This record gives sequence, structure tokens and C-alpha cells, in this order.
Amino acid sequence: MHTTILAAFFQISRTVSSMCGAGILLILIALWAAKTDIARAPGLEKIVALSNLCFAAPLAVFGALHLAAAESLMPMVPSYMPWRLFWAYFFGFALLAASLSIATKIQVRWSGLLFGIAMFCFVAMLDIPGSLASPRDRFGWTLTLREMLFGGGGWILAGNAMRGQGQGQGQVGSKLITVGRVIIGIAAIFYGVENSLHTANVPGVPLEKLMPAWIPAHLLIGWLTGAILVVAGVCILLNKKTRMAATYLGTWIVLVVVFIYGPILIAALADPSTDVKIEGINYFFDTLLFAGAILALASATPRTD
Repeated sequence: MHTTILAAFFQISRTVSSMCGAGILLILIALWAAKTDIARAPGLEKIVALSNLCFAAPLAVFGALHLAAAESLMPMVPSYMPWRLFWAYFFGFALLAASLSIATKIQVRWSGLLFGIAMFCFVAMLDIPGSLASPRDRFGWTLTLREMLFGGGGWILAGNAMRGQGQGQGQVGSKLITVGRVIIGIAAIFYGVENSLHTANVPGVPLEKLMPAWIPAHLLIGWLTGAILVVAGVCILLNKKTRMAATYLGTWIVLVVVFIYGPILIAALADPSTDVKIEGINYFFDTLLFAGAILALASATPRTD
């Protein structure tokens, strides 16, 4: 049995190895760039100092996915757009560039801004039409809010980087942060309700995947995650104790990633199916990106809020 599991780990496709390699490399780069901030930060502020890491690593993973499996992803490009394969490759390179920029904190005002614009374009072209076509499908609205939240997180990073760049850019940055904060607040409340109602599903971003039977306390995890999301979401939406709410919520989502999605990822990588491996990687890094957007808001909010 142990031999079978080890064999499954080493029978990894080019796509899976590219995604894992890109994620590991970006985590190391981001840790090196943030080492001083992490060392100086007290308590939970150390988790906040990881906001760029949590945001950058998933972009690298998804960028590698686009480059390794561009032909498989090409059908997702709207049929009315020319050069569909080109756009699949282009977005892969763009994600890798954005991940390096955010991890190293170099020109984040541009990488965060452009990534946010890209995500909002996807929402307008793909997610909203799909959700409106099936308005009773809760997963469609979950995905729409997720892409908006990712875009809002990018704008928060950009807005925070614009501070100190002159009065004009500072005002633009504040508006970008406000847009991102409102989106995160709305999404957190919606996700909180969904987590509380559907405790059999994986926590955090409430998608179709069910929690494996070997993970204990499904009901407790779902209700607790839902309660934290709703309470923090209300505070964030109303701009009351925003930094504290975002810090606690972001920390909880990071814990969910490590202790729920981490074992799911390990089990997926041990599966002989490439599709199962990719699904496990996607769920892990999607939820890490969710945490990164929330922690970016905490980092961008003054401690005196």
C-alpha cells in the first residue's frame, strides 16, 4: 500500500509539477521578501505580514496552469474573442508577472491594479452572464463573488502601494481600498450564510466539493466558519474595527487552508488521477488567495481604525 501511494506521488503530469513548482518557488521568494516584516510584527500581525505571500503564490500556481494546459483552458475564452489560445497563454504569463511583483513588493500599484481589472473583466464577460442564466444556482453566485473578491484584493494591494506617492495617487488608492473592502464585506457575509447552511461542503469559499468523511466535526467547522465570516463581514462592510475583523478572519481562513485543505491536497496528490491532483491544488490555492485578499485589507487598514 505504501508503495502504491509513493508511486502515485511520483507519477505527476507536467501540469501538476508546473503548478506545484511555481507555488513552492513563489512561497520561498515571498518569505524572503517579507522576512523583516514578519520578524518585527507582534502576535497575529505576523499573519498579516504574510498577505502578499498568500496572494502571490496562488497567482503563480494558476499562471503555471495556464501555460501548461493552455489548450484545455482555451474553451473558457469567450467565442467572440479572436486568438483564443493566445489569450490563454497571455494570461498565464500575466499571472506569473503579477505574482513576482506582489511577492517582491515591486510595482504592486500596477500589478494589483491590472490584476483587479482583469478579474472584473472576467466577472463581466463570464461570471455574471452565467449566474443570470441560472439565477437559482448558488454556486454560480459564489464564483461571481469569488472573482470579484480576488479583483478587490488586487485593488487593495494597489491602493495600499499608492499611499505616499503624492496626494492624487493617495486619493485614488483610498478609493481602490474602499471598493475592495465593500466587496470583501459582502462576499464574507454571503459565504458565512452559505457555510452555516451547507456544513457538508468544504469551508471558506462554499463550492461543490464535500468535506471528506475522515475530517471530523463537519458541523462545528461549518458553523464556526460561517459565524466568523458573517461577524467579520458585517464589521468590514460597515467599516467598524475593520483591521481587527480582517485580521481575525484572514487568520481563520489561513488555519482552514492549513488544517482542512492541506490534508485534502495531500490526499489529492496521492491519487493516480491528474484531474484529482489539479482539483486539490486548485481548492488549496483558491482558498489561500481568499485569505490573501482579506489579509491585504488588514494590512491596508490603519491600526487606529
